[in-house]
Amino acid sequence: MYLADQTWPDVATADLGPVAFVPLGSTEQHGPHLPLSTDHVIAEGLARAAAERTGFLCTPTVKIGVSEHHRQFHGTMWVSPDSFRDYVEDLTRNLTYHGIDRVVFVNAHGGNDQHLQEVGRRVRADETAFATPWMWDNSIPELVNEIFETNGPHAGPKETSMLLHLAPETVKEGEFENARDGGLQDLGSAGHSRHGARIHYDAIDNAENGAFGDPTDASAEKGQRIFEAACDELVQLAEWLADQRFADLMPREHVGSGEAHGTEM
Repeated sequence: MYLADQTWPDVATADLGPVAFVPLGSTEQHGPHLPLSTDHVIAEGLARAAAERTGFLCTPTVKIGVSEHHRQFHGTMWVSPDSFRDYVEDLTRNLTYHGIDRVVFVNAHGGNDQHLQEVGRRVRADETAFATPWMWDNSIPELVNEIFETNGPHAGPKETSMLLHLAPETVKEGEFENARDGGLQDLGSAGHSRHGARIHYDAIDNAENGAFGDPTDASAEKGQRIFEAACDELVQLAEWLADQRFADLMPREHVGSGEAHGTEM
């Protein structure tokens, strides 16, 4: 069920279950060939498909994330990490008011990930909810590596394939070679560290056009394959969460000195 399409009486009488999908992405540059909406289109597509398969709730999408490292490119929008964390935490606590105590952050923007982990830690610490970030390409790494020679972390063939599957009208296929040749195909060869220290902070430091990877390797067929595989993983995660006792998802009790040393108190 996609929440925003329902009336409140519809929601009141629906069997929502204990799990909600919260799609999160960004509004940021994705090279000269992909739209600013790339990440949130992927996140919402996966979350809505998983909600339809499971019957669980899908919330509206958080479309602006932690993207300051793309700020030099026109159109990129961002919020501070503090604002992002606080907003997502409030959203998560709001869901618990309506009886949902397990949340999957369906994330499609790497810049959000560490902050979503922190939100999950906060709401678990006071036993309000169990919330976990899920990143689609991290759920199917073997398949991604099998399909793409240089899959690229940003605006490469995996994201391009996803958009060719989900929203082909937004993709500029005539810019694929420009994205490849003016960007960075292999992040490992970027030279972004010196003597063990990271020396870059912004995407433009490594790719003048903001693209990482070779989008000429993308296709709608590949996009459909990775979309369906990632959705399967997301569905299995949500169903597993629904089957767990809430108490078992919460922090464990303090280890006493007797238990730690194998003796009785």
